[in-house]
Amino acid sequence: MTGTGDGGLSDRVIQVATRLFAGLGYDGTDMRQIADAAGTDVAFVRRQFGDKREIYLEVMDRMNSAHNAVLEKGIKDILSASPEQKIVAMHRLLDRYVDFCCRQPEYPALYTHRWLSDATDIPELEPMYAAPAAQFVIDTIAPLVTAPDVDVDYTINSVIWCVHSFVQSGVYDRSGQRYDHDHPGALWRFRSYLHQMVHRTLRLPGEPPPLERPSRR
Repeated sequence: MTGTGDGGLSDRVIQVATRLFAGLGYDGTDMRQIADAAGTDVAFVRRQFGDKREIYLEVMDRMNSAHNAVLEKGIKDILSASPEQKIVAMHRLLDRYVDFCCRQPEYPALYTHRWLSDATDIPELEPMYAAPAAQFVIDTIAPLVTAPDVDVDYTINSVIWCVHSFVQSGVYDRSGQRYDHDHPGALWRFRSYLHQMVHRTLRLPGEPPPLERPSRR
């Protein structure tokens, strides 16, 4: 949908639209804000992309494509791993997901807005993107689980809720100091917790792979 020969202005429109939708939500963003932030006018944005809905769909398609590429690589590693390495590969997939959301915090922000009833007139994105991606992971991990009463579906959804919330809100220590996801110590503790949570909830054998503790800063 992006144009050519415009000095990268079309890509800049998508970049700023992504940030605005992630920060303000779809309903809280208008075409004038997008155009002003990109350094152009509404007429240019409309010529290149159409209306706000079309821009939002382009943003969501790009973000979900990047997200799915990360999942596909991790799932490929699980499927190709030897039986004794499949659980290790599953934990690597967790790390890939955390890394992606930390690098692209707009992704969890966009979906957090949707969880809060943003863009209710565009309901097709969950069936198109989120639900198939989650099911892809669930179907890959389910064969690793032997305990009969484990709810793999809710475990994977819990991972999504936890990661999105951590990236969006960070954590507070006992004094009330807030640490964002880019704080090495907070991120390490969150990763450790997430690996333990998934490993124990799925009742997998042994211990989760150890994580190297970051140097203090």
